[in-house]
Formats: sequence, structure tokens, C-alpha cells
Amino acid sequence: MLRVVSWNINGIRSPLQGMIYEEPSNCAAMAVERILDKLDADIVCLQETKVTRDVLTEPLAIIEGYNSYFSFSRNRSGYSGVATFCKDSATPMAAEEGLSGLLATHNGDVGCYGNVDEFTQEELRALDSEGRALLTQHKIRTWEGKEKTLTLINVYCPHVDAGKPERLSFKMRFYRLLQIRAEALLAAGSHVIILGDLNTAHRPIDHWDAVNMECFEEDPGRKWMDGLLSNLGCQAGSHVRPFIDSYRCFQPNQEGAFTCWSAVSGARHLNYGSRLDYVLGDRTLVIDTFQDSFRLPEVMGSDHCPVGAVLSVSSVPAKQCPPLCTRFLPEFAGTQLKIRRFLVCLKQDPVCKQSALRLSKQTQVQMHQNKARVRSTRPRPSQAGSSRGQKNLTSYFQPSSNRPQASPILELPSVGALMTPKTLEEEVMAKVVEGQASASEAKDEKEVRTSFWKSVLGGPLPMPLCGGHREPCVMRTVKKPGPNLGRHFYMCARPRGPPTDPSSRCNFFLWSRPS
Repeated sequence: MLRVVSWNINGIRSPLQGMIYEEPSNCAAMAVERILDKLDADIVCLQETKVTRDVLTEPLAIIEGYNSYFSFSRNRSGYSGVATFCKDSATPMAAEEGLSGLLATHNGDVGCYGNVDEFTQEELRALDSEGRALLTQHKIRTWEGKEKTLTLINVYCPHVDAGKPERLSFKMRFYRLLQIRAEALLAAGSHVIILGDLNTAHRPIDHWDAVNMECFEEDPGRKWMDGLLSNLGCQAGSHVRPFIDSYRCFQPNQEGAFTCWSAVSGARHLNYGSRLDYVLGDRTLVIDTFQDSFRLPEVMGSDHCPVGAVLSVSSVPAKQCPPLCTRFLPEFAGTQLKIRRFLVCLKQDPVCKQSALRLSKQTQVQMHQNKARVRSTRPRPSQAGSSRGQKNLTSYFQPSSNRPQASPILELPSVGALMTPKTLEEEVMAKVVEGQASASEAKDEKEVRTSFWKSVLGGPLPMPLCGGHREPCVMRTVKKPGPNLGRHFYMCARPRGPPTDPSSRCNFFLWSRPS
């Protein structure tokens, strides 16, 4: 069996605390390793890594038992990016970054780019500059013993912001380039799986509020998916499209099967989201080899949940990793030295450590012999001058013998010596009373300071109560550009949910008064 999983992790360097199942993570590298262990997949495709090559660390990129491949954003830091982790038992025979072929090195690449004459070179370069696509090509063996080629396209498709309508054109051009590349690979005889965050809810069943959205079916992204995916599930039909939505093939009528929720509004608590993450397989592959397609909504740590599929094939690992593997990068392969390597304590090999200790002992013995030889060659000082040798540091704190000594002072007995000695119980009681007195003084002093500052500072005003539940509200800040940018307002603190659900957020809204 071959198990593939896709997950938009919303930042690979984030702690991902929810994924660790209440087990605290001390570093991002340990978190990624635990994620791979928990997902237990042969191939894990991650989106929105938000990491660039200059900040990628070796413990984060090279995990024992896996070989990894990264695609970075070349325009912005901490933005976009995808990564694929393959078990050593599923090592790909080729790997490539981007869809256009402009980033290919012609050494271990996947190839098969199709006809891209409708794109300009500048457009192709822009589509691949955000690190949104990564291809790995694997050799698989069917249950019949036949070996075939399988290409996985790990994608993070663009999102269209309301304030940036020009991104819609960029998104549709990315979709078009993705389809051309996938169909070219199919025409070359390879099976193809497109998996990742497509940033489009295909059908009304895949969106929590599709009924109230205007022109839902007319969205360009949904029309593109209609032309890519077969509408007949796993059944053959007259008009066969190249790919199948594997989850809807196994769960055609499952409602609420969402994979993305708003983290700001807490919509995940009431499952108020949409399905943006997919595992799309070519028609023949899905019908013949797919055994299951699933979601993992219980896995926390991101605003998305993982999705995946199980295929009834086995992977035939390549003998060596393709050149795109991160372990071959100069900064990780040992061919490039970094300043921080000189500032950390490196682990020494036991044999080298023993030889170093032996060498240091020999050096110490030689130094002692040299010192003894120097002493023997020095002229010995005379007996009269020997008293003026090297002085000890404590000699400077002793009274000088040249000064006249003062007459001895008569020591009087102390007052404590004249008093009757206390018993052990009396000493303990005295210490207890003294401790209570000091604690009482400290408490009184703290209360005085507290009352003073309370009289000077009135403190924050109490939160208003929402109209729907009569519960304290939460304060938010306007981040949308406009005349109200930066203003504070109050709204219901409950998570967002369907309007018909009484336990979801009400429509209460109130501007905060300026202080």
C-alpha cells in the first residue's frame, strides 16, 4: 500500500502545538519530525511553508528516514512555499521545482511541459516565482507486478483577496499552466496525482454558505474545476474528463467535509468552513488503485486539516535521490561553511577525542620537562637575596613589621555573653515572630501601593455584553485599509457558525470609544 498525505501547515517553522497531541514541542525541527511520524505516510506534501532558502535550517529540512524537496518563494520572505517529504522506501527517481520548466536544471528533472506558447516568458517566470508547485516522479508496482510511473504535483494555488482583484487573473493563469503540465504528463504515459490546497470550494456541498453566495456556480475557479474533474465519480460516462476528485468518489454525499476554517473567528469549533484541499487522481489510477480517500479533521496546528489517499500499489525506491534533494544543497552537504559552525560545540568522534586527549597529555608532559630544564639552567639567588623573592598576594594584607605595634586593646565582654542563653524553642519562636512581622509589613506596604495606583489609574472599562447572549464581548481592530483602519470595536466572543445555530456568534457590533 502507498499512503500519500497533503497538508497546508500555515508555516513550517511554527510550533504546531495541536499536532503534538498536547505534547509540548521545543523546536520546529522536532515538531516536523513528530508530524511525519503521526501522519505515517510514505509521501507527505506540505503547502504554505512560509520559508525561504536563506532561513531553512538543516534540522528542519533533513529528517532521518526521509528525503525532502523544497520550492521557495523568490519574491517575498515568509510567504507561500511547498515541500515534499518522501520516505526512503519511496525515494523518487526525479524531482522538479515549478510548472513551466524555467527552474529546471535538466539533471534529474521530470520533464513533459506541454505547449506553453500562450504564455510569455515573463508570465511563466512570475507564475513559478512564488514557490507554489513541486513535482516528484516515482516508480510504482501494481499488485499484478507491473511497474509504472507516478508523478505527484504538490501545489499551493493562489488566493484572491477582495482588495486585489488582479490576483484573480494570476490564479486562473496558474490553473491553466497546472492543467497543461498535468495533461502533458498523462500523454507521456505517467499516472498523475494533483494534491494540495487548490483554494477553491468546488461544489455547494463543499462550502458552508454556498446558498447565500451570489453567483456561486459562476466563479471562474469552479468552472475550471468543472472542466478538469469528471462529474460521474467512478462510473464511466460519455464525456470523460482527465481527473477525479478522490474524496467525492468515496464520499459523494458527505456534508460538512471541510478542510479549512477561519482561525480568527474560531469557526472550526462549529465546523463552519470550506473544502479547499484535494487529492485528484487521473481517472484510470483512481478506479484501479485507490482504496480510500480521507480527511484528518482531528489533527490541529493549522487552519487546514490534512487530506490523503491510500493506493493499492507499492513504491519502488530509486537508488539515489535526485539532485533537487535538500541534502545536496551546498549549505547542507558540507561544501559551504557558515559562521555559526565556528561558534557551536561540534560532536567529536570517540577515536578523534581519544587521540586529542593523548596529544594534550603528551603536550603537558613536554611542557613540564621544558620548565624543569629552564629551572636547572637559572642561577640560584644568594641566601641574603632569597628573602626578597617573589611575594605572596596575602603578604600585602598583613601588618608591616616596620610600623610600631599598637598597644593591645582590652576586650570587654559582649552584651550577649552577659545575658542568659536562650533555649532552642525560644530561638525558634523568636524567628517565627520576626518572620510574621516582616511579612505583615510587606503586605501592608503592597496594599498601600495597590490602593494608590488604583486611585490614580481607573483601569480598563468592563466589556459590553452582546445582544444575543448577554455575554462579555471581545475587542477587535480594523485591519482593512480605509477611513476606519486601526479603530477598535466590540463583537460577540463566540465562534462563527451558521446563522441558524443559536450557539454561534450573534451579529452584535459596537465601536469602541476613543480613550
